[in-house]
Amino acid sequence: MMSLLFRCCAALSFLLLALVAAAPPSAAAGAATAALPPIEAFFADPQLSGAVLSPNGRFLAAISGAPERRDMLAVIDLQTKATKLIGYERVDVDDFQWVNDERLVFDVIDKRLGPGHTNVAGGLYGVDRDGANLRQLVARREEIIETSLNNSTASRRLPWHTFMLGQRGAQDSDWIYVRSLDFDSRGEVRHVDLLHLNTRTGANRLVPRPNGIVESWMLDNAGQPRLALASEDGKTTVHYRDPASSQWRVIATFDSYAGDDKAFSPLGFGDDGALYVSKYNGKDTASLYIFDFATGKVRPQPVVTADGYDFEGALVSRNGKLLGVRVLTDAYDSVWFDPGMKALQARIDALLPGTVNLLSVASKADTPWVLVHAYSDREPLSYILFDTDSGKLTRIGDTYPDIDPARMGRQDDVKYAARDGRAIPALLTVPPGGGKNLPLVVLVHGGPYVRGSTWGWDSDSQFLASRGYAVLEPSYRGTTGFGETHFRAGWKQWGLAMQDDIADGARWAIAQGIADPKRICIAGASYGGYATLMGLVRDHDLYQCGVNWLGVSDINLMYTGSWRLASDLGKEWKKYGMPLLIGDQVKDAAQLKATSPIEQAARIKRPLLMAYGGADRRVPLYHGTKLRDAVGRTNRQVEWIEYEEEAHGWSLPKNRVDFWRRVEKFLDRHIGKDAAKTAP
Repeated sequence: MMSLLFRCCAALSFLLLALVAAAPPSAAAGAATAALPPIEAFFADPQLSGAVLSPNGRFLAAISGAPERRDMLAVIDLQTKATKLIGYERVDVDDFQWVNDERLVFDVIDKRLGPGHTNVAGGLYGVDRDGANLRQLVARREEIIETSLNNSTASRRLPWHTFMLGQRGAQDSDWIYVRSLDFDSRGEVRHVDLLHLNTRTGANRLVPRPNGIVESWMLDNAGQPRLALASEDGKTTVHYRDPASSQWRVIATFDSYAGDDKAFSPLGFGDDGALYVSKYNGKDTASLYIFDFATGKVRPQPVVTADGYDFEGALVSRNGKLLGVRVLTDAYDSVWFDPGMKALQARIDALLPGTVNLLSVASKADTPWVLVHAYSDREPLSYILFDTDSGKLTRIGDTYPDIDPARMGRQDDVKYAARDGRAIPALLTVPPGGGKNLPLVVLVHGGPYVRGSTWGWDSDSQFLASRGYAVLEPSYRGTTGFGETHFRAGWKQWGLAMQDDIADGARWAIAQGIADPKRICIAGASYGGYATLMGLVRDHDLYQCGVNWLGVSDINLMYTGSWRLASDLGKEWKKYGMPLLIGDQVKDAAQLKATSPIEQAARIKRPLLMAYGGADRRVPLYHGTKLRDAVGRTNRQVEWIEYEEEAHGWSLPKNRVDFWRRVEKFLDRHIGKDAAKTAP
């Protein structure tokens, strides 16, 4: 059945506020009413996301959502203020990118189905910005969307395992680069190919691949393939495609997990062909450097250093010129090399003093329009258009328009000392109006070897704060972004020093008068779920309850999996990464047993809420069922939730709302408003 393509020409009042000038975002006036903010406001899908200016800066595209219809691609003419909606009746537009000023590509997803109830891929579609000349470029496993293309055209569609590259191309033709996954007999990705694809004709050609198992590609500042990263036998090799000869050559090889003095992370290319990389270079924190192709080493002087943080960010360019970099410290910020951009940032910050304001410019033109991504700890992300000629701000839309900033909690970066003296960074969110001796939720991030939460509005922590809870989010040892020493201190410390860091944060909150020592709960997903379980094992005197969703219940299960449902953890990670960072099954057998929630299940005496997804391949369902059965033998205070169609996270708004409503009731009973009623 043909799915209907919508093409609307009227301006969207709910999206653009008729494109009239809007006041800068500010906290709503007046006192909050007695009723709590509705849970749906926190956990619905965003109503606007992914806004990007066209290469010439005249148009803006974004994903537009609304409760009564599917998510669609909205394209706005900033001169005429006309808006086009492009979408379908039966699926949602998921992601997109500009091909050139006249054409875009997008993929689709059915947001009303969880991962376990769908067997289709995203496909890929090319379309003109006015909705014309739609072409399906990549097949889906099950063709929900059909177009009027004839069979000969349809036969030229690329296979389902072809995806957008996620990088800006040359944007001067109808061609883009896409990545194509190649699988081995076990269904694992063997390597990733790069294809050059014409978005009007479907013609494509394979980019020659260097030797090795290529996992990722990087385009240069002009949108041409320039780097390929290959991984094999625990080593990462960086291949560089020489612009003069178009031949590949190796510029670096280093240990993928342990790292060494040659290791770096490529960020992107400047206008002069220089490669910018993040590297420790003998320091404890990584900085931004330029890689010298002549010497095969980074230049000794860093370009940008973020004091106390590893450099993490992205390059910002226009017309091929590098304007500056976006960098993450406690929050996101911009370091501008271009004086004009530096002055523009100051001008906009003066108009929007209450938010972090990240500027986005057209990639191939100097236009009067600048897109501002504005947010704060209490305000979700908003998109605001700034006209440099008139000085006028126009609010395009908000990701979560039903959130009232005046009713959100304040969030602060804090640090506390672990028992061995290590400084542990953390985020502390308190309810609106603050308070002392509050019920506390220690919210543990997943990973664990990733950067945790950063300053800014977050649905989980703000929902809990709106219900009267203080929320502490520790960046325990092993968390990345705070230096190499902090990261390495977490190696092989699952359930040990990493666990101590989390407990020491709760005790710090007690000592500060923030937390009531008799009303503390630990919660988290994935590794955070594992830490929740081990917290109840080791610190049952500290935590009154635990909320574990999608949590690892045994490290050995991560290695061995199950005959029925295998984990999606890659063989390289299992062979080289896990033994080094988590623990070796043979050498560390005693430690893995002592730090296994399943093996220690009889020690979990506190109330426990558990939730797992039936289609999860990162932490498969058997992690939860085995633990549920083990804990249930000695503990009757276990609540179980299973979302059959979900994977490693709650993709459906109805499940997010259901889960957090259950969490709200669970916390109310054990540390919240109803705890005193049920206390012995």
